[in-house]
Amino acid sequence: MKTLDFIGLNASGANKVVESLGKLLADYQVFYTNLRGFHWLIEGPDFFVLHAKFEDLYNNAAGKVDEIAERMLALGGKPANTFSSYLKTASVKEVTGVTNGREALKNILETYGYLIGEERKVLSLASDNNDEGTVALMSDYIREQEKLVWMLVAYETR
Repeated sequence: MKTLDFIGLNASGANKVVESLGKLLADYQVFYTNLRGFHWLIEGPDFFVLHAKFEDLYNNAAGKVDEIAERMLALGGKPANTFSSYLKTASVKEVTGVTNGREALKNILETYGYLIGEERKVLSLASDNNDEGTVALMSDYIREQEKLVWMLVAYETR
């Protein structure tokens, strides 16, 4: 038996959504790693604030990685599980050696801008295929991240 047999989605539409979620998963895996690096390497007068914030952000990204992978499984897909496959698929690029808070925040804001755009694409595709579960997941991500971007911009421009 397959999950799709019980949740009322057609396989063709679900496969399209799974493919778009797979790309988003790869982007989040790279973003998560970048955030860990920022957390570990940050220096300067904002160390205590940013070190803690970057930990919050990478924990949040890790949760999203798990949710996206599980959604792919629920739709009959198989999430990639190697970093080499993520690097081949992701548009988010690895960042290394960033110790400056402003540089890290700039990268984080740019990445959230990209991710929000990709989540909107997944939401639209899922909506076109009557996949309300994925629509709700993406809608929640977008709402949360738009608020976070506002807060990070407010902090960064102080």
